[in-house]
Order: sequence, then C-alpha cells, then structure tokens
Amino acid sequence: MAEIKARILSSQVANHVDGTVKLNGWVNIRRDHGKLIFFDLRDKDGLVQVVVIPSSSKEAYEVAQDIRPEYVVEVVGKVNKRPEGTINKDLASGTVELEAKEIKVLNKSETPPFDVTSGGLDIDEEVRLKYRYLDLRRPRMQQNLKLRSDYMQALRQALVKREFLEIETPLLSKATMEGARDFIVPSRFQPGKFYALPQSPQQYKQLLMVGGMERYFQFPHCLRDEDPRADRGFEFTQLDLEMSFVTREDVIETVEAVVVEAVKAVNGKLKNDKFPVFSYADAMKKFGSDKFDLRTEEEKKNGTLAFAWVINFPFFRPVSKTEVSDKYDSKSKWTFTHNPFSMPIPEHIDWFLKGENIDKILTTQYDLVCNGLEAGGGSIRAHTPELLRTTYKIMGYTDKQIEESIGHMLEAFSYGAPPHGGIALGLDRHVALLRGESSIKETMAFPMTSTGRTAVMDAPAKVSDEQLLELKIKFT
Repeated sequence: MAEIKARILSSQVANHVDGTVKLNGWVNIRRDHGKLIFFDLRDKDGLVQVVVIPSSSKEAYEVAQDIRPEYVVEVVGKVNKRPEGTINKDLASGTVELEAKEIKVLNKSETPPFDVTSGGLDIDEEVRLKYRYLDLRRPRMQQNLKLRSDYMQALRQALVKREFLEIETPLLSKATMEGARDFIVPSRFQPGKFYALPQSPQQYKQLLMVGGMERYFQFPHCLRDEDPRADRGFEFTQLDLEMSFVTREDVIETVEAVVVEAVKAVNGKLKNDKFPVFSYADAMKKFGSDKFDLRTEEEKKNGTLAFAWVINFPFFRPVSKTEVSDKYDSKSKWTFTHNPFSMPIPEHIDWFLKGENIDKILTTQYDLVCNGLEAGGGSIRAHTPELLRTTYKIMGYTDKQIEESIGHMLEAFSYGAPPHGGIALGLDRHVALLRGESSIKETMAFPMTSTGRTAVMDAPAKVSDEQLLELKIKFT
C-alpha cells in the first residue's frame, strides 16, 4: 500500500468515501465480535468507528486483538459507507466507518483509574484532579476548554476592534488591599523582604492610564489566599480592562456590547441584548440580594444567560470581626466594600472629602451579575491624590502609613492622571455559565483541589534546607 502521509481528523472522514485515509488517536471502546473487531477511534474532533476484518488485513487484525482502551494508535484504512440501519446520527462520522488496512500502536496504556468516556461528575474530585491529564480526555472537558478558548478569542477580537491594547502587567509586585490575603514570595537578593503575587492588576492598569494608554485589556492570572470553594479558588483568570476619559455609563455600555458580541459568537443564549440596571438598594429590596437571577423556569432549562447591572453600592462598610482580611486593610471601624481605588458618586464627593455621613456615601462601583452570580465588577477610579488619600484617611491610616502603602500611586496621580474606570470579568465563571457547569473547576485545565492542593503535581510541598538557608528563612 502506498504511504499515506497526511493525517485527517474524525470530523473529515465522511468526506473521503471510498478513499484511503490515515487517522491518529486513542482507542475509545473496543468490541470483539469473533471474526470482526470494532473499535471507536477518538481524536480532538470526536469519534470514528473502525472495523477490522481478517480477510481485509491479517496484520491489522492481529494488532487489533491486543489493543485496549486508551491505547494511542495510527490507523490507515478505506472509508466505507455504513449500511442504512447502522448510521449513527449523533456523530459527524456516523454515516461511514473505517475498514482498517494498517494499525500501528504508538503507545500502550495502563487501565485508567476511572472511565474517561463518561461525564465524570460522579467521580471523586481529588482522584479526577490527581489524574487531570486523563480527566481532560472526556468529551465534556474537551468541549469546556474549547469553548473557553473560543470565548476568549471572541472577547479579544471585540476589544481590539474597539481600539483596546492588550498589555501584560507584572506578577511579582507589592501587596495591595483588595479584600483578600496576598500570596507572598521571599526575595533572595533582599533577605527579609517579600514580593506579593497580584490579586488583580488594579494598580498597574491605573498606572497605564496615567501613561496615556487610554484603552487597555489583558487576561491576567490572579491569586488570592482565601478559602477555596466551588466558584472560586486561589487562582482564577479575569478579563481585565480599563478606559480613560469615561463615565460609568461609558464603561457599562462598552462592556455590555463586548459581552453580548462574544456570547453570541460562541452561540450562547441571552435573555436580553440590553442588560437591565438596578441600584444596590433596589436590588436588595426586590431580590434580597445583589446577585439575583432574572430567568424564568423555562429559560433556566434552556441555558439562557440573564445579565444585569447593579450600581450605587455603599462605598464603606463597618469592619467585620469575622473577615480576616479586614484587620489587614483597615485601621479604623470602616473598610471599603469593593476596592480602595474607587470614586464616590459625584453627589457624595463633598461628604467624602469632609469625612461625613460615611455610611451613606455611595460609590461609582458597578457589578455585572448573571443567573444569580457575580460575573464582574468595576468602578470609576479615584484619579487625584486628594481623592485616593481620603479613602485611606477614612480607613484610619496615618500620613506615614498612606505613604508606605500607596505613595507610588499618589506620586503618579500628581503628574496628571486622566479620569478613568474599568472592570474585571470573571472568565472562569463566564465559561461555567455558558456551559451550564456548577463549578468553575470544570472550565479550567488544572484547577486546585478544595483543600488548595495543585492538580497532578504535589504542591504545596517542602523545599530543601539549602533553599531555606539561601532565602534566610527558618521555621519556629
């Protein structure tokens, strides 16, 4: 047989009836019918049925007798139409089958610890994540990650079309106050000092606005040392963007258009192209929560996404005795509800600067909610030293503490910072909503376990005494 050099995918096989083709993939299911052996070959596009007939190829039949599920194989064969009664309408290749002429085993497989052809949700999470590279083979996970990639590209294209620049910001930085504990990294060159991993690129994106970038976005990896749960872990990915010379309405209008465009690009179902807007007070009065679900029962069954905006949040709240991060963020009885870089609504700036009616001051924060979950949050930012300094004064910081914490931001704002605002959208959550998944872990390639351990690799782990000595660290 002449060598077939080009491999095709399972989705293309039906276009080659009566031709000879080559496929690579995994053995999905094998069935031995005595004189015939059938197996489904799985690749990134789906499945194709392979039939092995001794009279057609004795060598292929001998190899097929020994192959097992999850073996990696190469198959060369003739594409035949299936008999009418055996057509599988659920498969792209369901009208044909591949009559094997040659089979090569490219790699054998041990028996997997679980079935990779099922949905997998009934399997213990710790086991699934330990063998995540096998878990990713299941069709549901492949579809989830493909949708994630497609959605990211749709968001990116929508933003680039609107003249946003994709700009990366540093991972090693200084601790910031954003409502959670920071992960810290010791410095070898400066013993006793530490970097912090970013909870978000909040300060850097504002500095980009000071730098005249005007329209920025990126998909940053963010890290927060908080208790993991189904819809949030130590690591998560955002769509982060910022805009100069804008009002709250400008940001909302832009983000709404980008989200609608991207959701439609991946065939998502929207309840409304125009998202309704609720004040925080009205949302709490009407729904009892600022994260509400506007769908009907029928829309819930159909996987419809019902987005809405919530605006006019309280700027400050009393310090919580149970919220650990509050004791790090505040030196008084008040702390911020969103982040300390927000701006009060124009009507309350006078109260804000005078430190009056603190419990009544509203902020320009806006949250995007969807199907009862928070899908994003942002605000118009403080852009003058006076405004930013006042937030910290209300939280009880001395001039020295303010300078130590955000002196670099105050200095940057002293050189003519434009009015600006932005938002961070939870990418993991958006994909989970689009796919109808209850946990963001189902939309991530290698998420952490519920106890904060990494998938596959055994971390956190001990390091050698030599490393600790070099970093000037010892345990007490």
